[in-house]
Amino acid sequence: MDRTELRALQAPLKERYREDPDSAVTPVTARGSFAEPGISATIDTWAGPIRTGLHPSTGGHGADACSGDFLLQALLGCAGVTLRSVATAMGVEIRSAELRAEGVFDARGTLGIDRTVPVGVMDVVVTAVIDTDADDAALERLRTGTERFCVVAQSLAEPPEFVIERATR
Repeated sequence: MDRTELRALQAPLKERYREDPDSAVTPVTARGSFAEPGISATIDTWAGPIRTGLHPSTGGHGADACSGDFLLQALLGCAGVTLRSVATAMGVEIRSAELRAEGVFDARGTLGIDRTVPVGVMDVVVTAVIDTDADDAALERLRTGTERFCVVAQSLAEPPEFVIERATR
């Protein structure tokens, strides 16, 4: 897809959202259950159900997916699509890209050993190594545009609300 095709694809959407801002509010959802035994949750994904569990550093056996990895994968998927979209809109050709997201978490926070230790993945860095002829100024615009428009990255700026409800029988 080139810049002209992307703009043609998005133009009617942008016009509708300008005329009717409420139509731009788009629900997204994830679902899961305690379908399997142990300290795990089974999450429904596009690729089918995935069992998540404790990371080995917090007592897990390593056979289940780690939620921290899920987080970085969601971030990387969003950042990659956003980078490609921004590059397309700018007319920057990217011949290939290698993407990675890295971070760390301190298991002491997760395990409640030390309340001064934060809980969560920290020091997250998303890196895109791209093969392009774009100059440094264009690369900086790609970086800032990707950071600004990456939905997952922007969503991480505000913690979610948690609700626990009693099931009705």
